[in-house]
Amino acid sequence: MSGVKSPYEVLGVARDASAEDIKRAYRKLAKELHPDLNPGNKAVEQRFKEVSQAHGILGDPEKRKRFDRGEIDASGQETPFRRGGFYRQYAESGQGAKYSPFEQAGDFSMDDLFSDLFRGATGGPGGKTVRRRGADVSYTITVGFVEAATGAKKRVTLADGRSLDVTLPPGTEDDQTLRLKGKGLAGLGGAPAGDAYIEVHVEPHAFFVRKDNNVHLELPVTLQEAVMGARIDVPTVHGTVSMKIPPGSNTGTTLRLKGKGLAGRKGGQKGDQYIKLKVVLPDKPDEELTAFVERWSEGHPYDPRRKAGMT
Repeated sequence: MSGVKSPYEVLGVARDASAEDIKRAYRKLAKELHPDLNPGNKAVEQRFKEVSQAHGILGDPEKRKRFDRGEIDASGQETPFRRGGFYRQYAESGQGAKYSPFEQAGDFSMDDLFSDLFRGATGGPGGKTVRRRGADVSYTITVGFVEAATGAKKRVTLADGRSLDVTLPPGTEDDQTLRLKGKGLAGLGGAPAGDAYIEVHVEPHAFFVRKDNNVHLELPVTLQEAVMGARIDVPTVHGTVSMKIPPGSNTGTTLRLKGKGLAGRKGGQKGDQYIKLKVVLPDKPDEELTAFVERWSEGHPYDPRRKAGMT
């Protein structure tokens, strides 16, 4: 089709680009063109859809090979022809027969091709109806850390204008692919529709870090809270909870909130949240605090670097 860009052109990569080059190019463009960063800009939104569709083909090794062979087009749909010969791929015929790619033979004519393609659908020999499973579609969405952690519903608009409602299961991981069965393109002759594959990218969080099913958080605390102990509010992906800091805590002291991590796949055990304390002094310690520390240190010398083996 004249004027239709190939996925390589859309992503701005060479045809021999590595998988890592393709992923890097896609992420750069997706970040620049994300609708959340360009609200109301229809041109950017359309470009974002094209980039996502292109990555859906080139980011899948098998689909990339099929595109390079001319078996699918730039939208991921099956093509009846391929360079150097003809191509057909029906999921099943009326009798369940399987078809596979075939090359052009010397005595093969266009009449033979179209007679075979539309046999039965136009009342041809045998009365068989051509049935072909619909093509799969791919899309990529970006979600927030907490949405992926706790689960959410997202609406995805595909390149052809259709919308899909996607349910993110709790504990969804970065680069995880969700399969929506039967949500791809419609089949031919009553054959089932293809599937939709949604690749999920999870945005980094300002202070939560995921490690397996556990969540890690570095929590600033005051000098008073560390020395004397306190009960403070702590953010988790499930909401704020109250936690007790034991007296004499120090920078690096790690506390655990059991069950406040992420859900495991297929009903696996939920992780925990680990809080690493970081003692923070006032922005500008006043004279009273300075004088107290000076008096206290005279009778309580200690060397933390010696304890750590640094001196």
